[in-house]
Amino acid sequence: MSEVAAVADWRTPQATALRRRRFMEGNNMNQATGFLNKRVVPVLTAISENTYMSAIRAGMVSVVPLTIIGGLFTILAFLPISGWDKLVAPYLQLLQIPVTATFGMLAVFVCFAVSYDLGKQLKQEAIVSASMATVVFLMISLKREDLTFVMDSLGSRGMFTAIIVALVSVRVQKFFTDKNLVIKMPANVPSVVYESFLSLIPLCFLVVAFWLIRFVFNVDIEQLVQTAFKPLVFALNTLPGILVYAFLVTMLWSVGINGDNAVDAIVAPIFLQYLAANVAAKGLGEPMPYVTALGFFTTFVNVGGTGATIALALVMWNSKDPGYRKVSRLSLPTQVFQINEPIFFGFPIVLNPILMVPYILNALILTTGSYLLIHWHLIQRPFVNVPWTTPPIIGHYLVSGGDWRAAVWGVASIAIAMAVYYPFAKMAERQRLNAEPAGGAQP
Repeated sequence: MSEVAAVADWRTPQATALRRRRFMEGNNMNQATGFLNKRVVPVLTAISENTYMSAIRAGMVSVVPLTIIGGLFTILAFLPISGWDKLVAPYLQLLQIPVTATFGMLAVFVCFAVSYDLGKQLKQEAIVSASMATVVFLMISLKREDLTFVMDSLGSRGMFTAIIVALVSVRVQKFFTDKNLVIKMPANVPSVVYESFLSLIPLCFLVVAFWLIRFVFNVDIEQLVQTAFKPLVFALNTLPGILVYAFLVTMLWSVGINGDNAVDAIVAPIFLQYLAANVAAKGLGEPMPYVTALGFFTTFVNVGGTGATIALALVMWNSKDPGYRKVSRLSLPTQVFQINEPIFFGFPIVLNPILMVPYILNALILTTGSYLLIHWHLIQRPFVNVPWTTPPIIGHYLVSGGDWRAAVWGVASIAIAMAVYYPFAKMAERQRLNAEPAGGAQP
């Protein structure tokens, strides 16, 4: 008697064996994810939901349109067309103006955006919070000798300093407000005047404190911050470092946590800093220094969504199981635009030991392949920020500044991911088909 026929009667030994096997598979899965659920997940969830991390994420998202605009002008200045460089040479400096106004001022915008969002979350007047933090950041970006701005500090290099200044400034504002150490005007005064005087004492404190630290005691705040973050900045541009990041993101997704959001507040400023450095190098005609600049992971690794799940939808397009077939066909249009929640929770992949393996494995394989191809200069390094919803292959082409080899790798990436998913997907399909006659649980 076949297993399919045997399970039709739950009393048969075969049906009992099948239930026992499923129970053991569930136990193995629980043991494998138990440590993550008990130790790692609560910590990362707390970090992800933290008010300050949330403000950083919001601030980084808000500057994305600026980097896209700057990227478009960068493409226009350096189109990979024979003879274009000579044609555009007289206008090159003119085309660099929007690039400088966006990438060259990133830290200022980030400081304003992070402090604005944090101010809202802490029930402060957000525009006042943003203004205070930006004033402090601009002040410490002045040269002590001639009081001109250190322009590099206003760009990507000063981003970590900008974030710290934003968080500290709003926290100080909140402290003074809570302790009622503020100047309150009569209630009939216009609100804009009322809020201005309300912020006067905390602003005075912040300006004096940072002035003393930076100019009286001559402490280079930016250098201290850069030194503190240097190990992380270095690690994420190495193959081992980016592989750890890929594993962490997909593992978190596998247990039901948005892995990208959980760590984005920490890594987004670094990837954006890489992108700005690549843009600057491209503008100077120098080799671009960073492989994993912003766009590397979202484009080259998250092909059709985190874990390259567009490949799973293609594999199961004609699945023998009607449920898998329907989910694949309904989810494919969204995955073209990098949105994979329908298939991720529809199959599901989350907490599914059979599909978790290829899901994580694909991220590691595509990370390794993409990194090596870019590192070996077979594909141009990312220097254009495109929306994360840009379809695969097109995104590969655009993020690399029009490198056709990147588009070819995009096609190859989907094929590789399909090959990885295929045996696991068919295993899940067989398991589901075998379970249906007995009314068994679906994977």
